[in-house]
Amino acid sequence: MDRAQKAELVAELNRTFSEAAVVVVTRNLGLTVAQSTDLRNKMRDAGASYRVAKNKLAKIASEGTAYTSVNDLLVGPTGLATSLDPVAAAKVAVEFAKTNDKLEIVGGAMGDTVLDVDGVKALATLPSLDELRAKIVGLVQAPATKVVQIIQAPAGQLARVMGAYAAKDAA
Repeated sequence: MDRAQKAELVAELNRTFSEAAVVVVTRNLGLTVAQSTDLRNKMRDAGASYRVAKNKLAKIASEGTAYTSVNDLLVGPTGLATSLDPVAAAKVAVEFAKTNDKLEIVGGAMGDTVLDVDGVKALATLPSLDELRAKIVGLVQAPATKVVQIIQAPAGQLARVMGAYAAKDAA
């Protein structure tokens, strides 16, 4: 990798660090190409990304961002999972690590807040942004539905009573 490629990689990583809501640092303990591809596909499906980068370049790229705190975690063969959704990258990384012992969660960060392994696992248990949005919509719609049901109930009862009187008179 020549200087121009390194400079481009550092600029791209710096952009990623600047935009990301969460960075999860993982240790690669011998993932095969197929396993690594599977992890990347799962990350992509969740709206996250997974990248293996040289630790020195990642440390340089993190300068000037809120993620300089992860520099201490960048030791050995590491990978970086990032996402705009604060939960997506952590959720996919933790789920993948449960089924594959060759991926180890080292830690991570949410902005200036450093997360240890337990912090990343706790973050992974939280609902994603989409799940939270769905719950909020459900909560907003529920009272409106109940109001409509309550308003319609007397009218429905009145209609049934009128229908019963009409049936009685017809018989």
